Amino acid sequence: MASDSPARSLDEIDLSALRDPAGIFELVELVGNGTYGQVYKGRHVKTGQLAAIKVMDVTGDEEEEIKAEINMLKKYSHHRNIATYYGAFIKKNPPGVDDQLWLVMEFCGAGSVTDLIKNTKGNSLKEEWIAYICREILRGLTHLHQHKVIHRDIKGQNVLLTENAEVKLVDFGVSAQLDRTVGRRNTFIGTPYWMAPEVIASLCDMHPMRALFLIPRNPWPVRGSKKFQSFIESCLVKSHSQRPSTEQLLKHPFIRDLPNERQVRIQLKDHIDRTKKRRGERDETEYEYSGSEEEDEERDIGEPSSIINIPGESTLRRDFLRLQLANKERSELIRRQQLEQQQNEEHKRQLLAERQKRIEEQKEQRRRLEEQQRRERELRKQQEREQRRRYEEMEQLRREEERRHAEREQEYKRKQIEEQRQAERLQRQLQQERAYLVSLQQQQEPARPPQDKKQLYHYKDQAPSSNDKPTWAKEVALNPCFAPGLQLHGGQ
Repeated sequence: MASDSPARSLDEIDLSALRDPAGIFELVELVGNGTYGQVYKGRHVKTGQLAAIKVMDVTGDEEEEIKAEINMLKKYSHHRNIATYYGAFIKKNPPGVDDQLWLVMEFCGAGSVTDLIKNTKGNSLKEEWIAYICREILRGLTHLHQHKVIHRDIKGQNVLLTENAEVKLVDFGVSAQLDRTVGRRNTFIGTPYWMAPEVIASLCDMHPMRALFLIPRNPWPVRGSKKFQSFIESCLVKSHSQRPSTEQLLKHPFIRDLPNERQVRIQLKDHIDRTKKRRGERDETEYEYSGSEEEDEERDIGEPSSIINIPGESTLRRDFLRLQLANKERSELIRRQQLEQQQNEEHKRQLLAERQKRIEEQKEQRRRLEEQQRRERELRKQQEREQRRRYEEMEQLRREEERRHAEREQEYKRKQIEEQRQAERLQRQLQQERAYLVSLQQQQEPARPPQDKKQLYHYKDQAPSSNDKPTWAKEVALNPCFAPGLQLHGGQ
């Protein structure tokens, strides 16, 4: 990224080709003033997500600076310690009125480090809080320095905190690329009371870290650990060539030996939440950007300052005051308009909340109905599975019974065949024994000639003779008295 030509990057930004923010983002309220414009709390129309919107008038004199800030944000805001850049929009105005450029960035809802100090008892932070905030700032500056970018306006108002105690650097309106022309880099720019000696001497501003600790402009505090005092002394080395770089300061024991980052973030978050409750639960973030220190200056007149005044400082201050007053007058009218818009929006939000509530109730009813239908489907499926299981069990029992019946029939047939075979074997044995007995009997009896049998009677062929009669017949014939009937019958 560092090798990209800045001139070419600026030429590629066409402000007139940017989209109109209407229907995409809306302004909620004014929260501060930046280097070249006012900073609003905005809202994404569709999602309701909050964003910080910097509104600037696009004039020919400031167009180069505006393009430079957009270029810086697009290229280097992807770091965790730099407010994320979401996009740029152009709000068209009638002829004769300058168009407004909207720079949309990440919204840091906990305010600035200056707000944190003002809302802390005694206007003094714990050392571990200071170490954590300084470490996050150093990481963001290291990221910028690695890409040859100098911020040139590091101060409490330009270091913001999110509601989760994350530290973010903002306001690149006066930042510079080191590979630009020497004249541009050596310009006298920044917030006067936070300028480093090398900026006042028309050198480059590499590391004005002391601004964070000189905000109250009190004498050097005698309290504090040795590590803390050593860190402050390292940041306040006047010669920029001998002053440690951001990478070297990250290795300083005060930063390196941060005891418990998670515990520190929890403490900061609790402090932020308590501060909001003390303000009556207002969700307003009164952080301001460059050029807003003059109000504090008026309250702190007469207090000693560690920065030596130089000729021309009062003129710069008057210019900043004049710019600040002009911005405040313009913002007062906008505030009144915003109050009316807030009332209308509050009514719309109530209607939207009621509608959302009805939608949620309908969703809940639909969810319950779907849940009931789902349970009924599950119950039906379970009953169907139970019926299929019973049917399968009955079918299995039937097949088992048929199998056993077939086995019994097969066994019965097998036994019948076996009994039949056994009977046939016995019959064959019996026949063999008979044949054997017959043959044995024939062998034992002698051979006999065949005898002719006499016929007892031959009535048909011839009349029987007396010789052929049996003995009893002959006796009857000889003695008729044994047969009187026969004799009578013969005498007749």
